Amino acid sequence: MSISLRTARSVRILGVASASAALALGVAGNAFACNISEFSAVAKCDGEKGVISVTDKDPSGTPATVTVYLGDKLIGTQDVVGSREGVTIDFAEDWAPNTTYRVHVKAGNQVDEDIKSGVNTPDEACTPESTPTPTPTPSASQPEESATPTPSASEPEESATPTPSASESTPGAPASGVPTPAGGSSNLAETGASSNTGVIAGIAAALVAVGGGAVFFGLRRRGASSNG
Repeated sequence: MSISLRTARSVRILGVASASAALALGVAGNAFACNISEFSAVAKCDGEKGVISVTDKDPSGTPATVTVYLGDKLIGTQDVVGSREGVTIDFAEDWAPNTTYRVHVKAGNQVDEDIKSGVNTPDEACTPESTPTPTPTPSASQPEESATPTPSASEPEESATPTPSASESTPGAPASGVPTPAGGSSNLAETGASSNTGVIAGIAAALVAVGGGAVFFGLRRRGASSNG
């Protein structure tokens, strides 16, 4: 009877120990199992290029496949084997500010889901947009220069036709320095002859005739005197 009690007690102790060991192994197995909480993602800049970095901190080292989406657009897919310290993979993506990307993880039969809350990009892009330099506008006090220069009042425009100087004589006009006949008017015609030339010639012919007659009469009287 005492042997049976001792055997039963031993079996009970072994059962408790076995249950404790199984529970410990189960907890340990769950501790080393791969789960989505061991994956994280962030959008950052690599110089002037944008990247989305995904880190796998899986101590069990379960191989996983990470896929990044922008809406329904596939950005890229990479494989990763995590570690307790963490392994990071980068997806080159020229992301826009304030944009949300979706990151999906597939690790064996343990994980097949998205990283919670996705990846939200920062407020500023990696390469800031250049601001065009505004063109300076002329102020009201400084009007724009006219394309055609306006001559000033102190510099009169030159006449297209040169005006003859006073020293140049005009054809038909008396030259300066030549005295004019008394009375202030000239009777010369355009040819230069006087309008009284005929009258003067007639008077001269009459005088010549009178003189010739007087000489002829004198000679006849002398001849008569000498004959008598």
